[in-house]
Amino acid sequence: MSENLSENIIEVKNVKKIYRMGKEKICALDEVSFTIQKGEFCCLYGVSGSGKSTLLNLMAGIEKITSGQIIIKGKHIHMMGEKSLAKFRQDTLGFVFQSYNLMNQMTALENVELPLIFKHVTTKRRKKMARDMLIQVGLGPRLRHKPREMSGGQQQRVGIARAFVGKPEIVFADEPTGNLDSKTSKEVMDLIRGIAKDNNQTIVMVTHDRRLAEYADKIIHILDGNIEGIEIKEEKDSSISIQEEDVANETESEAVLS
Repeated sequence: MSENLSENIIEVKNVKKIYRMGKEKICALDEVSFTIQKGEFCCLYGVSGSGKSTLLNLMAGIEKITSGQIIIKGKHIHMMGEKSLAKFRQDTLGFVFQSYNLMNQMTALENVELPLIFKHVTTKRRKKMARDMLIQVGLGPRLRHKPREMSGGQQQRVGIARAFVGKPEIVFADEPTGNLDSKTSKEVMDLIRGIAKDNNQTIVMVTHDRRLAEYADKIIHILDGNIEGIEIKEEKDSSISIQEEDVANETESEAVLS
């Protein structure tokens, strides 16, 4: 965990999300509260349908909360209008998706440039920034390749480069290795954690895979829209194998459950 953790960059306070389906009300999240510190790698962990992806969408301002507060960098994002939210996401957030969400007609370089265009970075500078980022994620020889010409792992590396190229303070990752094999998943997770650590960026990742959760400093266990517990992980060796099926059991002694 970063030594510079001293401030809460994200505060979630008594957040409730209710969906209405006809006359029926479905409570997806029920009075959820927690904080995430600057530079922290936080994992929202739980089975499918637990509410973790809904929570991520609320934190990103993609969906609106029913009640409670979500405060990011001191801003009450649940009170922002669409225009202010769009600007806030553009300036502060990066996103890594399970399905990559790349533009198929664009090259890797053009895909990574995209968020910089919206930030009005000059053509020459954004091309250099995108190229440098793709080289950092190991895709130097693939700058001109389009998504369909790359493997799933390579496409996700492009997605990671795109998420991090603008140096956002916070990166949201929704099941970032869901479509990848174990070896490629480890490479992708090492990349995400390594880049974030180098730049003291905050990661909020959703996963149902305990092996991926092991990469986090903090694991928030979510079940049926409630927080079951929060694990604060101790500083540990940077080499984590997500191919070992028994990792979850072996690490219980390293965690503090609160």
